[in-house]
Amino acid sequence: MFAHMRPTIKDIAERAGVGLGTVSRVLNDNPRVSETTRAKVMGAVRDLNYVPNLAARGLSLGKTQSIAVIAPFFTRSVFVERLHGIEETTSANGYDVVIYNVDAAEKRDRYFRTVPDPRRVDGVIVISLPPSAPDVARFQRSSVPIVFVDVSNPICTPFDRIVINDVEGGRMATQHLIDLGHRRIGYIGDIPQAGFNFTAGEDRFEGYRHALAEAGIAIRPEYHFDGRFGREVARELAHRMLSLSERPTAIFASNDTQALGVLEAARDLGLDVPGDLSVVGYDDIEMADFLGLTTVRQLLFESGCRSVEALLRRLEEPEGVPICDSLPVELIVRRTTAPPR
Repeated sequence: MFAHMRPTIKDIAERAGVGLGTVSRVLNDNPRVSETTRAKVMGAVRDLNYVPNLAARGLSLGKTQSIAVIAPFFTRSVFVERLHGIEETTSANGYDVVIYNVDAAEKRDRYFRTVPDPRRVDGVIVISLPPSAPDVARFQRSSVPIVFVDVSNPICTPFDRIVINDVEGGRMATQHLIDLGHRRIGYIGDIPQAGFNFTAGEDRFEGYRHALAEAGIAIRPEYHFDGRFGREVARELAHRMLSLSERPTAIFASNDTQALGVLEAARDLGLDVPGDLSVVGYDDIEMADFLGLTTVRQLLFESGCRSVEALLRRLEEPEGVPICDSLPVELIVRRTTAPPR
């Protein structure tokens, strides 16, 4: 009978000998159904191999079955990995993902105003974009739950957050170089695009400073350069730093892309890595393993998974206490670090 068509709840009702409303209540886990009736309906579901239409079910519950992700520069490796975790977890739970790419502050502000709308999405995940005080007030008035990923700003404490301890990661990277015997340690950071207020780079630099201070090593201004995110910019900055009369014996770059630029500058200048120069990156993107780059691993895929899990919990328990899930960082030692000559 059903060989050439998908069974419907009407077919389920006929097989179980109940009304359409009863089938709908069972499929939506309504408690006002007897266990006997529930068993009959679920037996018919199994017999007919019925698969619920999630879109239709969402409409019946007043849900869109969609989750929005507002992320900056989503083609960058760190965001791609987080999005992979988000997509896998939403898909496993019957949700679709709508990605809003932010490449300008104006877009961020517009998305913050318009996306958290229950007619559009059931929840929103914001990656690496700190909100303003008016944004927070607007989010709190909305019925759409918000989860922040990689935003450590205290202004976000009313919301669920998945955070990374970048201060500890920066300290860990620098301490590794100190433990190897390095004392002339440079730092190459990235300058956030105007209006975005990213904090990860600042936190990693703070960890660098803490490690040096604890080891009694003076911070040398000529060993600290910041530039726009990108391999070529980092390459130019590293050229300048490595051309000093007393060049550093090690450089900590605030992300793996910049670390690649440092490695290229060392090659340009005929410096051996790690014999003449040790290099540490941050993030542990796929490229880092290929290059044998020592780096600090943050759980990018896991942070995406956990953001969806936090959002689903919030949908189930709207009044629950906001959680702050702090993910660990790990030093991954590979071929680009060694004791100084």
